[in-house]
Amino acid sequence: MAFALSGAVAAATVARPGKRPPEPEPELEEPSLLGAPAPSGRLGSDPGLSDSEESVFSGLEDSGSDSTEDATASEEEGAGTSEQRSRMGRSPGQQARTPCSRTEVANVQGEDEYAEDSSDEEDIRNTVGNVPLEWYDDFPHVGYDLDGRRIYKPLRTRDELDQFLDKMDDPDYWRTVRDRMTGHSMRLTDEQVALVQRLQRGQFGDVSFDPYEPAVDFFSGDLMIHPVTNRPADKRSFIPSLVEKEKVSRMVHAIKMGWIQPRRPRDQSPNFYNLWAQEDPNAVLGRHKMHVPAPKLALPGHSESYNPPPEYLPSEEERLAWEQQEPEERKLSFLPRRFPSLRAVPAYGRFIQERFERCLDLYLCPRQRKMRVNVDPEDLIPKLPRPRDLQPFPTCQALVYRGHNDLVRCLSVSPDGQWLASGSDDGSVRLWEVATARCMRTVPVDGVVKSVAWNPHPTICLVAVAVEDTVLLLNPALGDRLVVGSTDQLLSAFTPPVEPTSQPAHWLEASQEERQGGLRLRIHHGKPVAQVAWHGRGDYLAVVLATPGHTQVLIHQLSRRRSQSPFRRSHGQVQRVAFHPTRPFLLVASQRCVRIYHLLRQELTKKLMPNCKWVSSLAVHPAGDNVICGSYDSKLVWFDMDLSTKPYRVLRHHKKALRAVAFHPRYPLFASGSDDGSVIVCHGMVYNDLLQNPLLVPVKVLKGHALTRDLGVLDVAFHPTQPWVFSSGADGTLRLFT
Repeated sequence: MAFALSGAVAAATVARPGKRPPEPEPELEEPSLLGAPAPSGRLGSDPGLSDSEESVFSGLEDSGSDSTEDATASEEEGAGTSEQRSRMGRSPGQQARTPCSRTEVANVQGEDEYAEDSSDEEDIRNTVGNVPLEWYDDFPHVGYDLDGRRIYKPLRTRDELDQFLDKMDDPDYWRTVRDRMTGHSMRLTDEQVALVQRLQRGQFGDVSFDPYEPAVDFFSGDLMIHPVTNRPADKRSFIPSLVEKEKVSRMVHAIKMGWIQPRRPRDQSPNFYNLWAQEDPNAVLGRHKMHVPAPKLALPGHSESYNPPPEYLPSEEERLAWEQQEPEERKLSFLPRRFPSLRAVPAYGRFIQERFERCLDLYLCPRQRKMRVNVDPEDLIPKLPRPRDLQPFPTCQALVYRGHNDLVRCLSVSPDGQWLASGSDDGSVRLWEVATARCMRTVPVDGVVKSVAWNPHPTICLVAVAVEDTVLLLNPALGDRLVVGSTDQLLSAFTPPVEPTSQPAHWLEASQEERQGGLRLRIHHGKPVAQVAWHGRGDYLAVVLATPGHTQVLIHQLSRRRSQSPFRRSHGQVQRVAFHPTRPFLLVASQRCVRIYHLLRQELTKKLMPNCKWVSSLAVHPAGDNVICGSYDSKLVWFDMDLSTKPYRVLRHHKKALRAVAFHPRYPLFASGSDDGSVIVCHGMVYNDLLQNPLLVPVKVLKGHALTRDLGVLDVAFHPTQPWVFSSGADGTLRLFT
């Protein structure tokens, strides 16, 4: 800081602004100081005046240092003479003052130099002036005293625990504050605490100030005789204004032209607003494009009335049923009651709860604006042909085949369509004549029949029956005798090899008594058999075993009586298998997917994902490019293998689990049987044009089976030549729909 020193001697009575008088020191009362001769009055003219005496004259405390220590301190700080030290020690408020002479020292005793001091500062040791204290954050001191020596910051080694103990032990802790100028703690006096409390209450700091004192009226209310001013009136006060004349003429012209319309009288009728009306899109919130108005509450009905009609009042049974229901299942959140008058209606108990839930719905439930396209709903429905244009398909029940005593799990139709084979849980296989529903033969097999498959080759008369862990090959001896004889001749022409090889299944010839009953061969597997399926040429037979492992699927060759396991590892529990009708493919359906294997290349070709929880049945289209799968979660999935491995269409027509699906060999029909007791026949046209998607239309729902043990239709099969469908059910019957 730079200070300017004047040579003139200032008066001793000049008080320092903004400073308070310090405590008088004992040195001021020494007779040697008071009786000293008067100096010349110029600064630095008295060489005997020390710095401590000079500090007395300037109204500050004595720092207690002699001239030698001051000189040493000035050398450390880079200052020169004692005159410069006295400049550096002064605050900005002292810049205008000059030290007084010794002649005026005697006047100090009799006349108080600080009588007019109005300073409220408590500590004037720090003389840094009006300087931001942030400048000293990186230094160990906070300023300088009057002698130019550093004022060091106090050591802050007290942690929060010490502060807490001080807070508990010191009764004056609440009135102790920290002085930022010196870093020390200060205790507020009662007057300072009262001042802070008055300021916190919004009052004035001065106690003697009265904010409500009466106002002084500078002008009296009496009429004066003489005017305040006698200025003559302006000329424009009594001459018409040309500017106003021009404005009036413009307004008259605008009214004539119709540019200015007269104000319409306000309608004094009260305005009523419809709370349940749609919000105006031009309202304040309507300016926001994404604003979605909250849905209105439903209008109260008759049940909310305090005197509802009698049919709205619940009976005692309805009241008990309402109390036993869960709160989410109740249609009404309250019970309608009747009161004699509106004054007798009590306060609604759930009022606050319902208002709170309404507020939650308003700000927590998301609302989304969806852009609607003006589309006719009729255009969204695909243009399906009428069912009568898709005939022929089965429409009614024609015959019922009765004879089994337990549920009929499976059925199969002969290649010529004349005979029907069925297997039941009563341990028998029955052979029926299709046209008359007459049971031609009953073959007891001593076990639950899981699957029956008639050989599809027209020159072979064989039926494969899956009973427990054995596959029985029966010759039913029905139809053409030449075909029956050639089948037996084909089976007897086999010559066993000289060195038998190990096989996963054992082929056994039937005994003479069993041959009388129609049995020709037994194939033992050692594990339960779930399904049998013939190849289209009639020489190969695929078997599904109901055990985990890689030997779940076995393929038997009838002419060589050879068995083989085509897979080395398992991909889950196998549900169904089927041969491709035209290509060397084997379709294996597990619980979640359908795998297609190339038998000649011995590799996986495709993996179809039905997106079902559990696949129950499988059927391949006669052309071989489309597959349908039924599942226990009531879905029927259509795959177009040339299109994708994902479903082309998912049909959810049934209400319960699907048990069987089937394609018609000649007509564009497919059917599905379900546990809901119905058979749904659909039209499924597959076009030769690869650019045209298959047409799937449900045409008929056939019902006739009674539900038994929550089971309905267990198997379906089409007639090979006619648009007829056979079904077997848990009620022990087979039905023909034509």
